[in-house]
Amino acid sequence: MKDVLEYSLKKLKNAHQRLIEGIEQAKDKLDRDGVIQRFEPTFELLWKALKIYLEYQGIIVKTPRDSFVEAFRAGLIGNEKIFLDMLEDRNNISHIYDKETSEKIYNRIKKNYRIEISRLVEGLETSLEDSMQEEN
Repeated sequence: MKDVLEYSLKKLKNAHQRLIEGIEQAKDKLDRDGVIQRFEPTFELLWKALKIYLEYQGIIVKTPRDSFVEAFRAGLIGNEKIFLDMLEDRNNISHIYDKETSEKIYNRIKKNYRIEISRLVEGLETSLEDSMQEEN
C-alpha cells in the first residue's frame, strides 16, 4: 500500500508542478484556459492520493467530498471549505461558457488552490516519511 501511495504522490507532485508552471507563464486568456485544464487532472490526482492515504490510515472514503471531510477531521487540511470549493469548480469547469466564470475559477486556482494543494502534498509527504521511519 505504501508503494501505491508513494507513486500516487509522485504523480500528484508532477501534475501540481505543471499547474504552477502554467500559472507562472500565463500571459493571456488562452494561457489561463490552459491553467484551468491543468487543474482538472491535478484535482483528480489530489483527491485520489488523499483517498489512498486515508485508506493507509484505516479510513475508507469513496468520493472527493468524503476525502476532504475526513482529511479535515484528521487534521491534514486546515480549510475544508477551500477544498470543497475546488470540488465545485472542478465540477463546473466543463460548463464554463463565459469569460467571467472562467476568470473567477482561474483566480481561485492561482491565489488559493495551488497554495492549499502544496500544503497538502507537503503534509502527506511528511506523514509518509514519518510512518516509514517508525517502521524502521
